[in-house]
Amino acid sequence: MLRTAYGLSQSALADRLSVGTSQLSLIESNKRQPSVRVLQEISVALDVPPHLLTLLASNPEDFDEKADPKYVGELARALLRLLVNVGEQRTLPIKTRDADERGRRKRSA
Repeated sequence: MLRTAYGLSQSALADRLSVGTSQLSLIESNKRQPSVRVLQEISVALDVPPHLLTLLASNPEDFDEKADPKYVGELARALLRLLVNVGEQRTLPIKTRDADERGRRKRSA
């Protein structure tokens, strides 16, 4: 899901990894578990922290508490949109107190 959100084909992502397209396909279809090394490679290639990759790949039954599958799906899609949107920006759209102070000083000068 994350790979396609970034507009990458399996072969394009596999070119950045130490595994081939067929192994990546098996990982994506939950037929194989990636090693920590491959998970780290995917994390670097997509610029997404490894723990978020594992969260996005989770199923509702993977959680200790009963989770509403609809809610988990909505949460995963919202997080994915956030990751893709942030990836398209140069910086996070967060105002800091320092930035507010600099803006006020420029306006008053």
